[in-house]
Amino acid sequence: MINPSTQRPSATFARARPNTPDLVAGSWDRCIRDYGLDPARIELDVVSRSKLSEHRDELGEVVSIARAEMENLAAQIAGSGYALLLTDAHGVILYNRVEQALRTSFRAAGLWDGADWSEFRQGTNGIGTCIVEHRPVTIHCADHFANRNTSLSCSAAPIRNAQGNLLAVLDASSVQCEGTRAGQTHTVALVSMSARLIEKCIFLNANSDNLVLRFHSRPEFVSLIHDGMIAVDERGHIVAADDSAALQLGCDRREDLTGRAVDEIFDMDAATLAERAGDRTQAVWPLHEHRRGRRYYARARAPAEVSRSQRVTVAHNDDAALRISASRRHQTRGFADLQGSDPRMAENVRCARRVVDRQVQIMLRGETGTGKEVFARAIHGVSRRSASPFVAVNCAAIPETLIESELFGYKPGAFTGARRDGMRGKILQSSGGTLFLDEIGDMPVELQTRLLRVLEEREVVPLGSETPIPVDLNVISATHAELADLVESGGFRKDLYYRLNGITLTLPAVRERADLHSLLRSVVAFEHDGEVAIKVAEDALAALVRYHWPGNIRQMRNVMRTALALCEDSVIRLADLPAEITDHAETSRADAGGGSCNSEAASANPLDCAERAALLSALDENRWNITNTASQLSMSRNTLYRKMKKHEIPPSRER
Repeated sequence: MINPSTQRPSATFARARPNTPDLVAGSWDRCIRDYGLDPARIELDVVSRSKLSEHRDELGEVVSIARAEMENLAAQIAGSGYALLLTDAHGVILYNRVEQALRTSFRAAGLWDGADWSEFRQGTNGIGTCIVEHRPVTIHCADHFANRNTSLSCSAAPIRNAQGNLLAVLDASSVQCEGTRAGQTHTVALVSMSARLIEKCIFLNANSDNLVLRFHSRPEFVSLIHDGMIAVDERGHIVAADDSAALQLGCDRREDLTGRAVDEIFDMDAATLAERAGDRTQAVWPLHEHRRGRRYYARARAPAEVSRSQRVTVAHNDDAALRISASRRHQTRGFADLQGSDPRMAENVRCARRVVDRQVQIMLRGETGTGKEVFARAIHGVSRRSASPFVAVNCAAIPETLIESELFGYKPGAFTGARRDGMRGKILQSSGGTLFLDEIGDMPVELQTRLLRVLEEREVVPLGSETPIPVDLNVISATHAELADLVESGGFRKDLYYRLNGITLTLPAVRERADLHSLLRSVVAFEHDGEVAIKVAEDALAALVRYHWPGNIRQMRNVMRTALALCEDSVIRLADLPAEITDHAETSRADAGGGSCNSEAASANPLDCAERAALLSALDENRWNITNTASQLSMSRNTLYRKMKKHEIPPSRER
């Protein structure tokens, strides 16, 4: 058998299979027998930008975690001539970490974002063969099947999810074939260690709702790379385990542990384990395995605490006033607090939960003040990105001359008046977390083009720079405008609209909500700083419920914050409310009284009474705008006027 490291082919298949370990020989067999590849005719295959974006979207969390570890690894191998590459399970490069001076040579070798390095496309290579073999590999120089790749030396390691399925590959490659294959042992060890660290983070994130037990036979190794991890649900059953846990417990596969009760494995029941997890000192404690009697040392992480808003209790006393008490205020509000008992909000929450970690772009619609940013923060809070930043940008509040630098950032000296040390833009600040673009319809069209490019390429170029910076971007957008109309008029890019609009959730205005009473309670509790119960007088509560709230929840919060400051004896009275609310209450009572259902005709026909009440309610909601009221009721203006005349409702609120 000819050793390809000493003889290069001059024609198709002139190179015999390499006299190297079985792993490489097996890969060569696949290339010839299964893929039908010709080593002299293999060309680089690069996916389109849109396809690359799809590949990146599928692994948003993994890319974010891996990038941080790749920065650490890059510092360890700086100056060694290696590039770090992250690919998905298909072999497509998602992210690269290459020293600036080496970028040209690595791009020429095809080691760049979007390149497909699957074994099926490129033959035997570090990335593709690692995917097939599901284990760390080194493919050195002549080990490569393709002639064009024999100058490369590649060491790769698989990255698996919490269930043990292949997610990605971490690779370190050099374009200068130096040394021997055995000399790459150190490189593959470093890459494997980094891949394990990434897997640890993925496991912990995936099991944030479960208790995680970390253990090792030596106490100093607990919570480090070599410890074992098992995730335990609230019933005390193991729902996930990593390879190290299976190895230490003498199991062939991690699946041998899942589904079993934790007290079948260790001398500790679920209740005791939960108690240990609540120990804030994080001390390491001993435990024993049942089957072999081995002693381990362990530490447990409790399930992530769900961010809850204030607790609200309601009671009616003898004079029918409403009592509201609140514990402490929290700036982050959970979905349970936001949906209340309104069916539309409940559906919004249901949809948001289903798509939150599935790379579906969310667009929020609703009038100003309906709580779009609060809802976006709640989405971020339940996502896998919750530990990373939530960055909000109001596109309508930033002058057009500044929004570009705010979003994309700039290098030092990029323009007159720029900060001396430059500025990281909002996009970079949100990398790994969530970028919330409020009032996206007010973004200038030329910036829409740049934003679309960032979304497609997952790279941002700061002002004054020519070097793109990779970003792990997740965007939630919001608008009060009808973007479809803006698209038709040319005020908003159609391609950006469809890129951002994976699912649209419409937040109802306050006047449309079916749970106005509970919404008021929630807002009072949220704004109340003290521990003393707050009581809302009956006439004040009636006025608050009857008011149409044109400023929605934002206005409601301001009103209640002021009322809480003005009220005495912890009772909000009518006098503590602004004149616009009390005046509206007086007018509504007058409307209800003049021509009400007290007449003989109305009493004889309850349907007339109900119709009159519905008309008054619709007129109030639309602030007595006849056109809007008629539209809401699906009737013509003339029909509305006739019905108002029938029920003795004057066309003006001024009688």
